[in-house]
Amino acid sequence: MSVSELYSQYTRVWIPDPDEVWRSAELTKDYKEGEKSLQLKLEDETTLEYPIDVRSNQLPFLRNPDILVGENDLTALSYLHEPAVLHNLKVRFLESNHIYTYCGIVLVAINPYEQLPIYGQDVIYAYSGQNMGDMDPHIFAVAEEAYKQMARDEKNQSIIVSGESGAGKTVSAKYAMHYFATVGGSASETNIEEKVLASSPIMEAIGNAKTTRNDNSSRFGKYIQIGFDKRYHIIGANMRTYLLEKSRVVFQADNERNYHIFYQLCAAASLPEFKELALTCAEDFFYTSQGGDTTIEGVDDAEDFEKTRQAFTLLGVRESHQINIFKIIASILHLGSVEIQAERDGDSCSISPEDEHLSNFCRLLGVELSQMEHWLCHRKLVTTSETYVKTMSLQQVVNARNALAKHIYAQLFNWIVEHINKALHTSIKQHSFIGVLDIYGFETFEVNSFEQFCINFANEKLQQQFNLHVFKLEQEEYMKEQIPWTLIDFYDNQPCIDLIEAKLGILDLLDEECKVEYLSDGFLEKNRDTVHEEQINILKASKFPLVSDLFRDDKDAIPATPAGKGSSSKINIRSAKPPMKAANKEHKKTVGHQFRNSLNRLMETLNATTPHYVRCIKPNNDKLPFYFDPKRAVQQLRACGVLETIRISAAGYPSRWTYHDFFNRYRVLVKKRELANTDKKAICKSVLESLIRDPDKFQFGRTKIFFRAGQVAYLEKLRADKFRAATIMIQKTVRGWLQRVKYNRLKKATVTLQRYCRGYLARRLAAHLRRTRAAVVFQKQYRMLRARRAYLRVRRAAIIIQAFARAMFVRRIYRQVLIEHKATIIQKHARGWMARRCFRQLRHATIVIQCAFRRLKAKQELKALKIEARSAEHLKRLNVGMENKVVQLQRKIDEQNKEIKTLLEKLSTVNTIHATEVEKLNQELACYQQNQGAETSLQLQEEVQSLRTELQRAHSERQVLEDAHSRERDELRKRVADLKQENALLKEEKEQLNNQILCQSKDEFAQNSMKENLLMKKELEEERSRYQNLVKEYSQLEQRYDNLRDEQTPGHRRNPSNQSSLESDSNYPSVSTSEVGDTEDALQQVEEIGVEKAAMDMTVFLKLQKRVRELEQERKKLQVQLEKREQQESKKAQMEQPKNDKGLDQDSDLAYNSLKRQELESENKKLKNDLNELRKAVADQATQNNSPHSSPDSYSLLLNQLKLANEELEVRKEEVLILRTQIVNADQHRLADKNTEPNISARTSWPNSEKHVDQEDAIEAYHGVCQTNRLLEAQLQAQSLEHQEEVESLKAQLEALKEEMDKQQQTFCQTLLLSPEAQVEFGVQQEISRLTNENLDLKELVEKLEKNERKLKKQLKIYMKKGQDLEAAQALAQSDRRHHELTRQVTVQRKEKDFQGMLEYHKDDEAALIRNLVTDLKPQTLSGTVPCLPAYILYMCIRHADYTNDDLKVHSLLTSTINGIKKVLKKHNDDFEMTTFWLSNTCRLLHCLKQYSGDEGFMTQNTAKQNEHCLKNFDLTEYRQVLSDLSIQIYQQLIKIAEGLLQPMIVSAMLENESIQGLSGVKPTGYRKRSSSMIDGDNSYCLEAIIHQMNSFHTVMCDQGLDPEIILQVFKQLFYMINAVTLNNLLLRKDACSWSTGMQLRYNISQLEEWLRGRNLHQSGAVQTMEPLIQAAQLLQLKKKTHEDAEAICCLCTALSTQQIVKILNLYTPLNEFEERVTVSFIRTIQAQLQDRNDPQQLLLDFKHMFPVLFPFNPSSLTMDSIHIPACLNLEFLNEV
Repeated sequence: MSVSELYSQYTRVWIPDPDEVWRSAELTKDYKEGEKSLQLKLEDETTLEYPIDVRSNQLPFLRNPDILVGENDLTALSYLHEPAVLHNLKVRFLESNHIYTYCGIVLVAINPYEQLPIYGQDVIYAYSGQNMGDMDPHIFAVAEEAYKQMARDEKNQSIIVSGESGAGKTVSAKYAMHYFATVGGSASETNIEEKVLASSPIMEAIGNAKTTRNDNSSRFGKYIQIGFDKRYHIIGANMRTYLLEKSRVVFQADNERNYHIFYQLCAAASLPEFKELALTCAEDFFYTSQGGDTTIEGVDDAEDFEKTRQAFTLLGVRESHQINIFKIIASILHLGSVEIQAERDGDSCSISPEDEHLSNFCRLLGVELSQMEHWLCHRKLVTTSETYVKTMSLQQVVNARNALAKHIYAQLFNWIVEHINKALHTSIKQHSFIGVLDIYGFETFEVNSFEQFCINFANEKLQQQFNLHVFKLEQEEYMKEQIPWTLIDFYDNQPCIDLIEAKLGILDLLDEECKVEYLSDGFLEKNRDTVHEEQINILKASKFPLVSDLFRDDKDAIPATPAGKGSSSKINIRSAKPPMKAANKEHKKTVGHQFRNSLNRLMETLNATTPHYVRCIKPNNDKLPFYFDPKRAVQQLRACGVLETIRISAAGYPSRWTYHDFFNRYRVLVKKRELANTDKKAICKSVLESLIRDPDKFQFGRTKIFFRAGQVAYLEKLRADKFRAATIMIQKTVRGWLQRVKYNRLKKATVTLQRYCRGYLARRLAAHLRRTRAAVVFQKQYRMLRARRAYLRVRRAAIIIQAFARAMFVRRIYRQVLIEHKATIIQKHARGWMARRCFRQLRHATIVIQCAFRRLKAKQELKALKIEARSAEHLKRLNVGMENKVVQLQRKIDEQNKEIKTLLEKLSTVNTIHATEVEKLNQELACYQQNQGAETSLQLQEEVQSLRTELQRAHSERQVLEDAHSRERDELRKRVADLKQENALLKEEKEQLNNQILCQSKDEFAQNSMKENLLMKKELEEERSRYQNLVKEYSQLEQRYDNLRDEQTPGHRRNPSNQSSLESDSNYPSVSTSEVGDTEDALQQVEEIGVEKAAMDMTVFLKLQKRVRELEQERKKLQVQLEKREQQESKKAQMEQPKNDKGLDQDSDLAYNSLKRQELESENKKLKNDLNELRKAVADQATQNNSPHSSPDSYSLLLNQLKLANEELEVRKEEVLILRTQIVNADQHRLADKNTEPNISARTSWPNSEKHVDQEDAIEAYHGVCQTNRLLEAQLQAQSLEHQEEVESLKAQLEALKEEMDKQQQTFCQTLLLSPEAQVEFGVQQEISRLTNENLDLKELVEKLEKNERKLKKQLKIYMKKGQDLEAAQALAQSDRRHHELTRQVTVQRKEKDFQGMLEYHKDDEAALIRNLVTDLKPQTLSGTVPCLPAYILYMCIRHADYTNDDLKVHSLLTSTINGIKKVLKKHNDDFEMTTFWLSNTCRLLHCLKQYSGDEGFMTQNTAKQNEHCLKNFDLTEYRQVLSDLSIQIYQQLIKIAEGLLQPMIVSAMLENESIQGLSGVKPTGYRKRSSSMIDGDNSYCLEAIIHQMNSFHTVMCDQGLDPEIILQVFKQLFYMINAVTLNNLLLRKDACSWSTGMQLRYNISQLEEWLRGRNLHQSGAVQTMEPLIQAAQLLQLKKKTHEDAEAICCLCTALSTQQIVKILNLYTPLNEFEERVTVSFIRTIQAQLQDRNDPQQLLLDFKHMFPVLFPFNPSSLTMDSIHIPACLNLEFLNEV
């Protein structure tokens, strides 16, 4: 095809444009080769001469035909170049509001800056299981393709999401993970998919921020691996992060914010649990106010913070850890607001110790204030000889502070990521995974720094991997289609990558430079990324474990995520100790080195997976919804690899057609003689060879035809020319005739109109000239007058203003001089007076403020207590704890009195000792005076005097303490009295409030009952639907439980749920069990009242804390015991010697086992006797009348019986031990009197016996003695072990007491250093804590006793119930025995009667009955018999059990039947016939139970004979409800099976198959229809397949005797599903929204309606469920141009929502150039007319919606005695009565 043919007249091309990048133009004349310019006409009808470079001969790009504009896949365009891609994206984005477009293997996503309703659960289900090219482009389609390839190819997948900031990367990645969480939900109960989604709010809070480009910009990159098991359920996830922008913590540009978590925390600062953070609004902190506005429009930071906390809780982060995290974040804000003051010299600075923010920072992090204050302003310099501490300037201190803040935040970020990974980790083996990579795209700014270098380097690596993957897919496609593969030249960025990361590349040079010196900024400073070591050491010494763990050495050496973007410069300080050099060297790893390593690991992971690409595009910089800036878009298209994909695709064969589609599209170009050939493939080859001369422009594959770029457009041009030639022939004749008629009519009318119009215009012109002349004269005079008046007014005003102004200035100067003179005199006297008054006021105010403040606090506390006392909601809590408080205070007073007495005794002892020492000192003094003289005596007197002074001071302090103690005691007594009085008042108020509540509740009940009666009928249908949904969920949970139980191993299978814990021996509860139960109760209490309220319940918290301590101590004890046991076993093994006689050991073991068995049997017999006595006593008690004291008497009887049993057991054990001891002693005496021979086989003589002893008896006696010795030895060892354990426990208690004593001594020493008031306060606090602990212990003891009491009461009730049942069973057995005896006697005497419609069977034959009639029965067995025969047989068996009054038999039979039916349905869960069979039988059994229940409402249609077959003794209403629920479950399973069979056919039969041949047209397709992405096999269905399947359903249901009403409901449900699936696919497929598809749909729907009428099912309402699809088909065929068309559409489409109508109009695609697209203005008109509708926001229909089913009563006309049981059922054991 020559250039002149392509560039002919009317051909449209693209030319460059400075504003719109590319602009469309049309050739006005044909172009001939060699011409220097093109004659073009632009879209605004202006002409242009476009110059052409003769040397390069570069002609403008050709524009695609209009039929190809708006394609889903850019590779489907015939001309693949930049302007075509840009225009296609623009049309889809602005006109159709489609944000997703395919570009080969890439999904291009444009950020709409608006919430769109295209991400709901319905959309997820619509894309689930679909091929990627079958639906409109969507992020869910990419996720489904990855999920499907993972399951099909068993290979790991990756989704790579890239783009600029604000392009929507984070949202796209979030929706992809949401899709995986929904489709691949976890198989276990861990809800791991919820945890995966819960990580998003946390990462957005700590890693996202507002920028000028995006309100929620991710400032880090992340790669999330979602793990799946072999069944492809989510089992866990893992996250890796890259390039956190740390500089944002300390600096934000204008109109930007810091990370969201700072503002969320400030928004929640008013919460009680965050008071200690000392936070205010975000504007008050330097780190959050640099960007200006701290809020985001439409974002509630407090609400987002609550979501963040919930996400933390869901991921298992404890509340304490959350508080610590928020403390660290708050400390960063305080650190940024620390005021740093520069000194005068400029080289040093300081921080005030009273700085509030610094104290808060140190308090929140648990570090020393003085240390942090010092090292924030100083630095340490280390030389080879010594270490210097140097001050820093103001700028250096600010930089160091900012570096510390960034480092703290980065470490916290890494810690949170690590714990998220721990929460998402699973111990289950991972079978495969899907990774989602959310990382920056290429960034290009005016100033590109180190961050942009790292980001662009990562994108270069990803772009290289993307190019290789594209070539791989192309090669696979060509090889599969058997097309010759040729290499394509493309841009390889490997040299750029080598320049950066190769040996001696940029990163290596940066690392080498960083090891030399630290003087330069920019790359070197950010690449070093170190911080002051002294500050880190302070943080490591924090008293909070979390803070110290953040800065451990291993984390410093190997960080979890490499810091990068925005990291500031740090100073690397060497340690003064030489051995630490290696650690510091490890700590010097640069950011570039870390980032390169992490990037290499990422690339290895991506290369091992199958990648899927999502390129996010930012349409404009102003974040305007649906506004497209071509310049910004084309920049990103060039950078993200989309155009590279286009170029690679254009270099090969981008356009691909199947032979069938090509023939249908271009058969108009086929000559008539060629159509005679039946081989479409041969026809296509001959047509192409005749139309396209160059054989290189196309290739014939195995199933497709491959075209070079532009060839499809050429074929479209030929096709359009063919249609155009035919159209012109028709149009020219019609238009000529129409124009002539129109011309004659217009000519006649024009002459008449001209005559009248010319006269009218002449008269109007004359009048206009007269009025204009007059107006000019008036204007001239008026303007002159107005100008003169304005001038005179201004002149007068100016003169007056000048006069007044001059006078005013003079007076003002005079007054100023006078005032200054007087002020000087007044100031002189006033300053002296003010100084004196100020001193007096300050002195007086100090005292007054103290008193007032204390009075204010007391009043506030009193007011709060009064308000709380009056509140009804705290009344109960106050009443419960008041008496305990009074008792505690009284106990506290008693204990304080005891302590006072003890202190007084100690004081008297001290005084006595002191007096003794004084006397001794006096004696020594006298002796010394005699020896030394007068001078030394004076010194000693002075010393004595000082000692006396100290003694007096001690006495005075003691007096003060006694006074304070007495005062405190009086206050406590007074407080106790006040509390008692207040308790009485509260009780009275409680009674009054209870009376008021009762009165109000009566009035409200009357009103509510009236309202409920009115709403009852309306809610009935909704309640039925909800109930059936609950039944469905219950059956699903039951199925899931069965599946989980089947998967468990036999050794770990759980007990059945009906096995109560009361069956265990609860009379001997162990301590550990009770404590565990208390802890579980506490945890359950926390879950019931909520985490937030439970956090304020100190009792629960202390109980859990104590339980944790006890468990830890118990674990240590058990570990110690285990070690000791191991040591003993090892010693025992060493001491044991091998025994020679093995047979003797075996005999000894046998004797030991027999002796032990005898003892156990005797004890068991004793316990059985006790139990029988207990049961007898309980039964006797139960037979008596129910007196008020029956339960306590039974309870006491039970306790007495158990106590006596225990005592008896202990006595028996003691007797056995005494007897064994006597036997051993006697044997020892006998053996000592006479030596026996060692050989046991020799004759043995026994002392004290003259009888001959048999050898076997002697051997047995000897074995018994040996066994006794062994038992005694074992008991002795056990006692010794117990003694050792008691000794060790006592030692442990002694050590604990010593530690407690040491702590008390330390506390006492600290108390002595405090002031007297502080000592009293400290003592009160200690006493309160001690009383609190004792109170908790007592509460635990009471709870344990109450639990044991409840257990014993429950067990007692069970025993009483068993006793009553036993008596009733015995009585029933006796009556049955008498009845059977009588029956046997009577039967012999009378004649046989007719069959009464009852079947008798023995109890042992019930299993065979269920097996033959339910579990093993096949529907084919009963073909030709009475429908629902098993239901009739079961009812006759039930009737006989009712006749014999055997309720146990009825219960057993119905339960076994229901369980058997469930078992059969579970086994045949995909068998439609089996499910229909049992639905029919279950409904029939339900009808029989109603028909023969004896209820008159169900007996209206019964005959007299049928009334005789009614039940006489039992009311089976509850079983009818159970059978009704079972019928609902079977019906739902039936619908599920039918939908599963129909759903794969619906889309193909209703939308894709050509029911009307030759009607539909085919458009070009792109890469998404390549053969490598499709599953082999033909899955196409026609409408006849659906009708055939419907016929099969109808035949089966009729054959099995299913009620006609149920059959109608089944088909109504199935037709709704057909409607929903078809409409949903229509709303998600652009290629299906055409006029021909509407015609196909109307034809298909008419065929389905005809089928309904043919089966007499038109009354089911199935046609009404198809109404939305019918209206959608009509909408596709209606005209869509004028305002009248819009009104017709709005009136017609009442079953469609506004969103669905607009969506179909946006998707409408012409299949020919002669059709017109729906204009944007027409769609806006539709929206304006439909804006008053209150339609739901949901776009798609819920195809899983199920209408509630009704089972109307349908009595049978058969009588039970007319039913015959066939022999094929093998029910010979049934006897007809």
